[in-house]
Amino acid sequence: MVSTEAGTQDGWERWMELMTLVSPFVLLVVSSALTMVLKPLSSRDTAFMLVTAAVTAVWIYVDRLLIRWSRSPVGKVVVFVGLLVLSALLVLRSQWFTLFILVVYGYAFESFPVPWAIFASWCAAVVHARAFVDRWPTTFGALGEFVLLVAVIGSLASAFTLLGAASARLARGRKVVIAELLEANRKLAASMSENARLHAELVHQAEEAAVIAERQRMAREIHDTLAQGLTGIITQLEAAEQADWSRHVATATWLARQSLTEARRSVHAVRPEALEAARLPEALRNTARQWSEVNEMAAEVHVTGTAAKLPADVEVALLRAAQEGLVNVAKHAGAARVGLTLSYMPDVVTLDVRDDGVGFDPDASAAPDPGKGGYGLTGMRQRLESVGGSLVVETEPGAGTALSATVPVCPADREDFGA
Repeated sequence: MVSTEAGTQDGWERWMELMTLVSPFVLLVVSSALTMVLKPLSSRDTAFMLVTAAVTAVWIYVDRLLIRWSRSPVGKVVVFVGLLVLSALLVLRSQWFTLFILVVYGYAFESFPVPWAIFASWCAAVVHARAFVDRWPTTFGALGEFVLLVAVIGSLASAFTLLGAASARLARGRKVVIAELLEANRKLAASMSENARLHAELVHQAEEAAVIAERQRMAREIHDTLAQGLTGIITQLEAAEQADWSRHVATATWLARQSLTEARRSVHAVRPEALEAARLPEALRNTARQWSEVNEMAAEVHVTGTAAKLPADVEVALLRAAQEGLVNVAKHAGAARVGLTLSYMPDVVTLDVRDDGVGFDPDASAAPDPGKGGYGLTGMRQRLESVGGSLVVETEPGAGTALSATVPVCPADREDFGA
């Protein structure tokens, strides 16, 4: 819409500029032709008229197309005065050159500010009025009539000058507005293009983040289900080689079935089976009891504070942290005792897993080692961080290990029940 309007405005301006250049010459030719056809002059006057018309045409041509004197203030005055004198000479020869006076009014309007343009128009009106009388007035009556005629013509010329100035001002304002709209449209188009590019990048980044998050989730689930279960199976099968093979094989079979069930639930993003039929404290007790039966080591669970039902993802994160902690105790700690403490506080819930084993160097276990299968602490941290929690490991060689998982919980998310 704006582009079409701007194109129309430019075309109109080009047409007006062409008319401004051509119309003086056309009016000179038409006025000269009408004079010779309708009001023949003497040979001398005809020659004078044609020479004056030719000089006027050259004067306009030199100004408009070659030198453009009217670009400077002095040049504007020189051009207008010269044109006014030539017009007066032509009008004195024939009234038909009053047509050409329109060009003089146009020069006045183009060359000067409004107050001076009105003054120049009144000067042209004097020449214009002279065309309607036979001679310059010599009596008071004739002078009064001539002044009245000049006043009428000058008033009309002034009115048209003011109207033209207002139209020009509106045209310039409209052109500025159109230019600003075009610039705004250009910036808007550039902004929309940039927004589209950024949106595409965000979508791509979101897709990549979703893929990475799903990979991390599957890695955690595989570690928390299959890896832990297979580790227990291997331990039981190794123990079966020493003694009481039937009990260890039965335990390994039970672990395999449990791992398979948990793996299927992980694929479908279902909560662990331990949390389906029990709240978190009871699920921790069941997990500790099963772990104690498999590993023949006592594991005690303590709950402090007012137990409450937590968001599902928080309960899963804490349960998986407990399971991972117990697996690490069985594999590495060489401990005699292990204790789990679940603490409900006003704005956080913590789970501590402590053992009296051999401990380890936490710096050497901060990152997973694909060659050795180490993923436990990193996976535990990632799972806790996904629910806004954190993991702190306190240990040193020969001094046991304490894992502390902390998860913030909004009071509005709690649903209190008896412990």
